[in-house]
Amino acid sequence: MMILVTTETITGKELEMLGMVKGSTIQTVNVARDIGASLKTLVGGELTKYNEMMNDARALATKRMVEEAEQLGADAIVCIRYASAAVMQSAAEIMAYGTAVKFR
Repeated sequence: MMILVTTETITGKELEMLGMVKGSTIQTVNVARDIGASLKTLVGGELTKYNEMMNDARALATKRMVEEAEQLGADAIVCIRYASAAVMQSAAEIMAYGTAVKFR
């Protein structure tokens, strides 16, 4: 099981760095939901469909990052970070990245 942390170290482990790993995806919601979200901005409240889309995108980006680390023979990924950017209206890119490490 891959250990994923945002810290630079893992308590009790000596780490050998293997290199940076990343995973990304571009996600969008469908047009009907986008129209509903546009109306929601008029009255306020949480945009639950966008929230679900971003959660799904983070999970997929993380999965892809872990797969890249596994190909390197990593035991863990440290210093994990997430970044997002709007690609076009109603679409966002999510990137997960960190440093793949092996336990000594």
